[in-house]
Amino acid sequence: MKLHLIISGRVQGVGYRQWFCERARAAGAVGWVRNRADGTVEAVVSGPSDIIEMLAADAFVGPPGAGVRHIDRSEADASHLGVPGRGFAIAPSI
Repeated sequence: MKLHLIISGRVQGVGYRQWFCERARAAGAVGWVRNRADGTVEAVVSGPSDIIEMLAADAFVGPPGAGVRHIDRSEADASHLGVPGRGFAIAPSI
């Protein structure tokens, strides 16, 4: 399963990307997370459905200080993932 998330709310300046990256790595997911200029955080995660659904649910919680208001989710295609087999990373902000 491949999922594309756009997370909005108080998600920048609170360690959200690092928190999400650590959760995804611990779960064995592949993909990336990054800040966007509009104040949202974007993530693409790939892996077994149960792991991806767990990460999507966790994304609503976030680290202390975060306040997730909404998550747009859609199916990600292969072009979203970057280099397969590279684990999970924090990508440059856009």
